[in-house]
Amino acid sequence: MRTIQSKKEVVAQIINYVGGEKNVNNLYHCATRLRFNLIDQSKFNIPALEKLPEVLGAVNSGNESQVVIGADVGIYYQEIVKNFNLGKERQKALANKKNVSLYKRFLNTIVAIMSPVLVVLTAGGMLQVIITILLLLGMSQKSTNYRILSFIANSAFYFLPFMLASTSAQKFNTNPYLAMMLAGILLHPSFMNMIAQGQPIKLFNMPIKLVNYSSSVIPIILMVLLMSYIDKIAENIIPTSVKAMLKPLLIIAVTAPLSLIVIGPFGKLLDQLLITIVNFLYIHVSWLVPTIIGALSPLLIMVGMHISLTPIAIVYFAKFGYENVLGPGMLASNFSQVGAALAIFLREKNPKLRKNALSASFAALSGVSEPGLYKVTLKYDGVLACVMAAGGLAGFYAGITGVIRYSFGSPSIFTLPIFIGSNPRNFINACITAVLGIFLSFIFTYFFARVQDDSQSKYTEKFKSFVNGKVIPLNQVNDQVFSSGSLGKGVAVYPTSETVVAPVTATVSMIFPTGHAVGLKTNQGNEILIHIGLDTAKLKGRGFKALIKEGQKVHSGDPLIRFNLSFICKEGFDPTIIFILINSLEDNIAITANQKVTTDDEILTLTK
Repeated sequence: MRTIQSKKEVVAQIINYVGGEKNVNNLYHCATRLRFNLIDQSKFNIPALEKLPEVLGAVNSGNESQVVIGADVGIYYQEIVKNFNLGKERQKALANKKNVSLYKRFLNTIVAIMSPVLVVLTAGGMLQVIITILLLLGMSQKSTNYRILSFIANSAFYFLPFMLASTSAQKFNTNPYLAMMLAGILLHPSFMNMIAQGQPIKLFNMPIKLVNYSSSVIPIILMVLLMSYIDKIAENIIPTSVKAMLKPLLIIAVTAPLSLIVIGPFGKLLDQLLITIVNFLYIHVSWLVPTIIGALSPLLIMVGMHISLTPIAIVYFAKFGYENVLGPGMLASNFSQVGAALAIFLREKNPKLRKNALSASFAALSGVSEPGLYKVTLKYDGVLACVMAAGGLAGFYAGITGVIRYSFGSPSIFTLPIFIGSNPRNFINACITAVLGIFLSFIFTYFFARVQDDSQSKYTEKFKSFVNGKVIPLNQVNDQVFSSGSLGKGVAVYPTSETVVAPVTATVSMIFPTGHAVGLKTNQGNEILIHIGLDTAKLKGRGFKALIKEGQKVHSGDPLIRFNLSFICKEGFDPTIIFILINSLEDNIAITANQKVTTDDEILTLTK
């Protein structure tokens, strides 16, 4: 594979493998990954992306497609923003939201809102760590140095509503500056003085609950969500000639009172409910949450949903000055990745793979678990189970000994001081948790994981045609993404029948909600994408009927999808059906069919 010389070249390939800039509805990033909302998710080329040396992994999560970069993600994000004009197809993609479950949309919303804020929380948390170390070295809490450093660190949490207002406005597609004005209302000194005085207040005889919204999470998100709906109403009812003046007035005049009287107190009540639930678990079953997080963190990180738990940790931290929702379990899981990577380093015979495992162990030791997850845990059979078991057991120890995190920061060898607090045993137990994670994961992985020999024998897998019709070479398909081969090698057929069938014995790995595409995984592990028509995602499912379910085992010739050929043509779409072996960029493919094929004919062979 060609060596990539510049970041500009890397991002150009990334954009190509996500389907081109016109396929990108939205893009943002968190601490380690680029997060795309794509118009046609079938064009997200995971195998090609994962072959880029700079990419640690790629995954689809709900309606979000994620490219895992690591600590340099911000640099690549800026390079993309500088060189590409993204997000111009937003209106065309709105219909895609209907195809995503409410649960996934909720999680994606929380992640989108919280991800950009994590860098601020980390900055404040790590500064708090430095303050803690300085106190241990003798700095007085009465000194000016302590007071100044403390308010610098605490500002990240105190003014959190401002930052969440901005990210929420971006997610809900409303004005971020008006959203931050809402946050300013909540934290205005006059309102804070009223809260301090404790006297009941009313606005036009409507009572306003005296709530301190500093460091809060849920209230401002709900307020901005409300504002986004009022924004849309104002846009439609206010005449264009006076919209510049009256629209912002109407938005604030309606949203602010409703927020202070209803939405804010309701959001704060939800905050308190989260605190009550977590505190109940901490008091009565202290081992439960760290055990679950320690075991399941690899799965959460795989789909980028670990951030969705951050609001609970923030709410708990704002109330008590510490948290036990994420910190202890993530500590156990991160160090379990270290042990697994070290075990693979010792067992692996391939020098390149040994180097990958060693570098992954150092990355996990530094608090970045993605290299270990994608280069080790998911690569070798049995390692994921070993990491989850070790993380769960180490998390159990953290739970029964009551380990808590006093500051924000990804648990690592460098951030262990985030566990230093008033109880000296807390830091000791945190260190024991880390050691347990490494030791148990190393033992489990070394003795139970499977490290395959690279010298596997070659094999050939044969595929029958998936539809009756005329064979078309892939490079002649009228779609740049398919014809360029960037998604993988394959073949196309212009159909004369209306049922797509399985070309080989396989398992259905994915069915697109619109029914225009299906993914299969063969017994040999080869992944197939069958895409019916070009740009037919725009039909939103009309003319397609899936005949199988995800996870279903199918045999050669079994019906997969029925489609209405005349309807597709009548709507102006090319009905050509694409067959892609999406993990075949470096494999030998031979087209074995004649010009015309039926589903009884062999169409191509794959040799590995």
